[in-house]
Amino acid sequence: MKPETLLQRLGDEETLVIDVRLRFEFRAGHIPGAVNIPWWRGGLLAEAVAGAKGSVVLTCEHGPRAWLAAGLLLLRGQTDVSLLSGHMRGWRRKRLPLVKE
Repeated sequence: MKPETLLQRLGDEETLVIDVRLRFEFRAGHIPGAVNIPWWRGGLLAEAVAGAKGSVVLTCEHGPRAWLAAGLLLLRGQTDVSLLSGHMRGWRRKRLPLVKE
């Protein structure tokens, strides 16, 4: 999914954004409304998306962890999974909104 498309969907109940980076990376800056579930927590990821009403968008810093998380979800039967184009690095380059904790 393109960053601009996701930006328009932020706050939409039918879009779930999951940041699969480590907690310290997430706290340093994440997409507003995103939830943090590290990619290696496959069971927790599956639980989070089981109740999703629509699209699930995954992101990490550069892509590999989001790809792994997407694979885990696809193996568990989740079909509406997409990756954020450019991931967090691309989001920051476009100077799109970030939340820091």
